[in-house]
Amino acid sequence: MSGMAVKPISTTDAVVASLRERILDGDIEPGVPLRELELASAYGVARPTVRAAIQTLCHLGLLVREPNRSAYVPVLTPEAVEDIFFVRIPLECLIVRKVIEHGASLDGVRDSITRLESLPADAGWNQVVDADLAFHAALAREVGSPRLERLYASLTGEIQLCIAQIRPAWSTPAELGAEHRALLDVIAKGNVADAEARMVAHLERAVHDITGRDR
Repeated sequence: MSGMAVKPISTTDAVVASLRERILDGDIEPGVPLRELELASAYGVARPTVRAAIQTLCHLGLLVREPNRSAYVPVLTPEAVEDIFFVRIPLECLIVRKVIEHGASLDGVRDSITRLESLPADAGWNQVVDADLAFHAALAREVGSPRLERLYASLTGEIQLCIAQIRPAWSTPAELGAEHRALLDVIAKGNVADAEARMVAHLERAVHDITGRDR
């Protein structure tokens, strides 16, 4: 049967995928050192494979590594979260404004919401993180600026860690999906001021859910 080839995944990629899921599901606590020998033993792989996987996750922003120390998931203090959103909120508002001004298609954005709403209540939170981020990435893509996409991508790791921390605020993925659909409904109406205000409210709620602080 043609067109059914399955792309093989390397051992390193498999370890990256597993560690990423564990990080975003909260199974690996922030600040806990990830020792290469222990991970190599747990996964049944060579230490260089684990080292390469950790390097990839550091590049993605999901792990940090300091000289002579094991890698670890960064601890996002309230101040760090607020600084991430200090950068993210104006960028998301710019994205919304340009999407409306360009009359961009929202089909891809709607697809990401459908994906989020269709996740089962017991889905791994890493799947929720992916679907949530896909919504915002789809909006950024519709602007049509490769440089803006690269800028947004540079925040992706820390954004994922933030989304991973809002799980207690949402009972199901569908509830979070409904929040994003309400946001998209405002964007689709085409009023820039209303859309920016709704995006700000959406993101400020996330800051509150993570930090417990009002902005």
